[in-house]
Amino acid sequence: MIRLAFLSAAFALATTTAVLAAPQDDQYLLGPDSQVQQGVPQGKVTQMPPWTSSKIYPGTTRDWWIYVPAQYKPQSPANVMVFCDGGGFVKPDGQFRVPVVFDNLIAKGEMPVTIGIFINPGVFPTSNPKDKPRSNRSFEYDSLGDLHARFLIEEILPEVAKTYQITSDPEGRAICGNSSGGICAFTVAWERPDAFRKVVSHIGSFTNIRGGHVYPALIRKTEKKPLKVFLQEGKNDLDNQFGNWPLANLDMAAALKFAGYDHQLVMGEGTHNGKHGGAILPDTLRWLWKK
Repeated sequence: MIRLAFLSAAFALATTTAVLAAPQDDQYLLGPDSQVQQGVPQGKVTQMPPWTSSKIYPGTTRDWWIYVPAQYKPQSPANVMVFCDGGGFVKPDGQFRVPVVFDNLIAKGEMPVTIGIFINPGVFPTSNPKDKPRSNRSFEYDSLGDLHARFLIEEILPEVAKTYQITSDPEGRAICGNSSGGICAFTVAWERPDAFRKVVSHIGSFTNIRGGHVYPALIRKTEKKPLKVFLQEGKNDLDNQFGNWPLANLDMAAALKFAGYDHQLVMGEGTHNGKHGGAILPDTLRWLWKK
């Protein structure tokens, strides 16, 4: 029982983005592009009705939000960027504050007009409202294969397209995530480069939670795909029975370099949280969208 409890706790740590930061994370601060700036047009964030009708992940429900920049015009299809664990990315006082960053960079012409889709992992509701719903996060995010890509392509994007004009060009579609959401972002683009070609992974879990440790070998042995990949990692990230996060990300970067991918790895001093990724997000997005 003790060993099972330990494994359960370790698994929970490995598959969630920690909100606590260590002293070495304190150096990572949000810059002016992550702050509301006077005179900059502000986009609109809308919390959508919970998504409860998934056929890819039946029985789940999830919260999600859509950000639409002030510069959006229906006659011009917008680029689109999906955020796994979207609630953390869209939070006005969070570690990333993506809508604010989008507002500032779009206003300066440093990234294209882009609609943001912020979507949480699914949960299974309980019959007793006092009980905590069972999370489907690790299954959705850490699993290899095309399920999550299909969920986005077949369910979420068509729903967004009912209201907004979004590009069908995969070069104009990006996906981002932290931890297990980071490997999920890569998996979506790896499986469906016809739909997503830009990836941002923060503290990505390219470890053996559900087999993700195989990616460096797959990248080396598979014909190059038209992807652009940004990796952020910290030297003091997790090291547990699932693997070593810093080494795994270094291995990913080495494989991407070997296979000739357009990629970047920014290695900091941080632990398993979003402070470093949030601090560099404006520069990350400039690099991601630069042609």
